[in-house]
Amino acid sequence: MSNKKTVSDEDKALFRDAVGEVRSVENDRAPSTITPPKPQVASANKDDASVMQQLLVELSENDFLETGEHLSYTAPGVQHALLRKLKSGKYAVQAEIDLHGLIIKEARAELGTFLHDAQQRRLLCVRIIHGKGRRHPDKSPRLKPAVNQWLQSNKQVLAFCSARSNDGGTGAVYVLLKKLS
Repeated sequence: MSNKKTVSDEDKALFRDAVGEVRSVENDRAPSTITPPKPQVASANKDDASVMQQLLVELSENDFLETGEHLSYTAPGVQHALLRKLKSGKYAVQAEIDLHGLIIKEARAELGTFLHDAQQRRLLCVRIIHGKGRRHPDKSPRLKPAVNQWLQSNKQVLAFCSARSNDGGTGAVYVLLKKLS
């Protein structure tokens, strides 16, 4: 037995008269007035979390090592593991400055402004290109030791080390900056 009810032709006609003309709708969504959030850089967020995690682990002594041409430094209380990650290129370089051709006084001013701006922009890892100093008449670098000294005395700097060869090698440094509170 079937319990299916049939609709009479009269009822169908009444329905069509009540509904009126029907047309297809391609888009039935109302326009959105909400602006979507700006995309976040996933690697930067992971880098920030990694640095914070490393800072919460047991603290180590100052790790200042300079052998030959390579620069390497961590601020007091910063883990060695953080420096190892920086040396291996685990942090995304978010900005860079090239100090080639500047005299010491100009380079110091440019670097100070660059580091301040980077921290205000909440950047974590930056690259500073200082060059190797081989073009100087006495073949000794001028900017490189100055940058080394300036970065060590800068309270914004957690760690720095010479860059990997594809990023400038011993003519550049990766710098890890503190987060603004």
